[in-house]
Amino acid sequence: MNAIDRTPADLLGSALAADPARPLVTFYDDATGERVELSVATFANWVAKTANYLQGDLGAEPGDRLALLLPAHWQTAVWLLACSAVGVVAEVGGDPAAADLVVAGPDRLAEARACSGERVALALRPLGGRFPQPPEGFADYAVEVPGQGDRFVPFVPVAADAVALVVAGEELTGAQVVDRARADAAAAGLPAAPRVLSGLPYDTWEGLSYGLYAPLAAGGSVVLCRHLGRLAEEAEEARETSEKITFRAPRAAG
Repeated sequence: MNAIDRTPADLLGSALAADPARPLVTFYDDATGERVELSVATFANWVAKTANYLQGDLGAEPGDRLALLLPAHWQTAVWLLACSAVGVVAEVGGDPAAADLVVAGPDRLAEARACSGERVALALRPLGGRFPQPPEGFADYAVEVPGQGDRFVPFVPVAADAVALVVAGEELTGAQVVDRARADAAAAGLPAAPRVLSGLPYDTWEGLSYGLYAPLAAGGSVVLCRHLGRLAEEAEEARETSEKITFRAPRAAG
């Protein structure tokens, strides 16, 4: 973490400069048994490719609104940071009909068709796999992104005081996202370079903070678990031990 970082993309850049080989996002889907671990360098590479696709192929510009209809997932984290890099406003669970473009998972494609702009679909299959049959009216993320460039430079510098994120109806600038993430890390008592386990969804600030932004701001990493409630208590404890967890996010209500 660097004190001059003012956007989430800045935080990622500092993490990459400090230690590109360390883990950043480890993802579990406890409905399928999937586990994926991404180092800072690998995650940043996905972000760069996605940002190039967003800025180049999709023609997105700073201030454009992107409805992000995805669950807590490593590819969702990639899209959040790619939007920050380009200056696009990521509206988590946003209204596709009011958005300039939409990114949706396989269970929200019907809803996403309300967007009159560019539409991107994610299969959310293990290892970033593509759809067996591309959904009509959508670009398949897994087809379009791998060939994009590994380095990203925005056409226009991203302003830290511009709106970057909308979650649960609240708009946050890039600087506010960073400041809140740092404050959350301090308030929660995250240790140095924390390894945070989170089973929270991404539809609230708390879920986004524990599941991405606070660990990134604190120079640590996240073990992001989807469908964590399907695990027995003993299995959760075993995961915490095997993943060397140093902080556990609060459990989801209910």
